[in-house]
Amino acid sequence: MNQMFFSEDVTRLLRDALREDIGTGDITTLSVIDSDRQGYGRYIAKEDGVLCGMDVVEAVFRMLDPSVVLTRHMEDGASFARGDVLAEVRGNAVSILSGERVGLNLLQHLSGVATRTREAVDTVAGTSAQIVDTRKTTPGMRVLEKYAVRVGGGSNHRFNLADGVLIKDNHIVAAGSITEAVRAAKRRAPHTLKVEVETETMEQVDEAIAAGADIIMLDNMDNETMRAAVERVAGRALTEASGNMGERDLRSVAETGVDLISIGALTHSVRALDISLKFVVE
Repeated sequence: MNQMFFSEDVTRLLRDALREDIGTGDITTLSVIDSDRQGYGRYIAKEDGVLCGMDVVEAVFRMLDPSVVLTRHMEDGASFARGDVLAEVRGNAVSILSGERVGLNLLQHLSGVATRTREAVDTVAGTSAQIVDTRKTTPGMRVLEKYAVRVGGGSNHRFNLADGVLIKDNHIVAAGSITEAVRAAKRRAPHTLKVEVETETMEQVDEAIAAGADIIMLDNMDNETMRAAVERVAGRALTEASGNMGERDLRSVAETGVDLISIGALTHSVRALDISLKFVVE
């Protein structure tokens, strides 16, 4: 099992999800299925996509009943087509049915994130742009969603507020200017952390360059302005395109020469893929 799933955060998430869904007991399953009945089912794809979350499904069943066996036909990161059998599960029928929904919810959602990310990565292939996520994640789900982004071929931006300095518009107002904000950050923050500044105009880009920003975010700029900003930066800092990138033509954005394209929609509004678990009579 992937080392990620030994983390306390993921373990707590899965336990809370099972407690939320099962409550005091799966009354339907307990009412109609004998407690010693064995079951066998297949995870079947109802549409094309990129697989992510099999470790999660396995962890769910391990929490409920370690005797349940999940046999994978594909690993995370694999592309699948409609009709493909992704995995098989065998064991106590009550355990399988009680954990079915939690496992499927997470598998469908994470596969949706990985699929959307893969689409974005493929769109910018051949350019210098790298697809990255944001902190616009589902509360409590960040570690899993950012994992899914990596599975889809993207990269992670900051995991949390401690991971780097990102001076945004409200920080600039509070500090007085970009110059003052960068100066304060370089004086107080650990020297190992990069300093990124959000800019909305060419004047702000110039100020961020002069202040010594390591990364300059080009927020809600049109392609022509971004291209001019990249030329102005001239390699003195990394450039990041941001602002409703999930609705933009990513190829044209990448062709402006930006180094990074951050897309909140990879996680905050992705559509879950259609995957089902079907019991098979043996």
